Amino acid sequence: MGQGYFVTGTDTGVGKTTVSCTLLRTFTAQGRKVVGMKPVVAGSENGRWYDVEQLIAASNIRADREYVNPYAFHPPISPHIAAQQAGVEIDLAMIQHAYQSLSRQADIVIVEGAGGFLAPLNARQTGADLARALNLPVILVVGMRLGCLNHALLTAQAIRAAGLPLAGWVANCIDSQMLVLEENISTLEQRLEGSLLGVMTFTNEVGSQQQSGLLNLTKLELKD
Repeated sequence: MGQGYFVTGTDTGVGKTTVSCTLLRTFTAQGRKVVGMKPVVAGSENGRWYDVEQLIAASNIRADREYVNPYAFHPPISPHIAAQQAGVEIDLAMIQHAYQSLSRQADIVIVEGAGGFLAPLNARQTGADLARALNLPVILVVGMRLGCLNHALLTAQAIRAAGLPLAGWVANCIDSQMLVLEENISTLEQRLEGSLLGVMTFTNEVGSQQQSGLLNLTKLELKD
């Protein structure tokens, strides 16, 4: 079975897919067999889910799409509401089965969550329950903008409360005009338990090759 990481964010729209794809490309450069997984996606454009397409493109293993993305909904709304509107309930056991299948095929599985860590998935469970069900260390994407310190520290607290390790975090500079950026990053380095894996600059190219060299994964523990 391969190693997995659960990628979450301080909010929606902070660059989880960009970071997930960059992780996949970085592990590929290390000679690893990698695959991305988006268990739940809500929000399509022209009938396509571009987050899922980007993860597939960044993977070097071709896995069944039903395992890569068990649940896909068209409206760009909270997954639990989208599922209700579609007349289905998101089942974590089904996602676990899909993850196990991917883990048998790859050295590394990058699982990208939906929205923030506590985003509801059904009437009872959230992204935290999914990460706990998969029993994965968490990589936190911090969207660097005003308010990110509070969001990052609260998310890290929720990760600890779920009994999961914060394997590392990425500063994703989504606001090119953010004031005192370096001071904010330094504050998070002092207060977050996980290691800073890298600082990514804003780009419209998801998981671009140029970004791949920005992450230092040497502090992540990998299974042999």
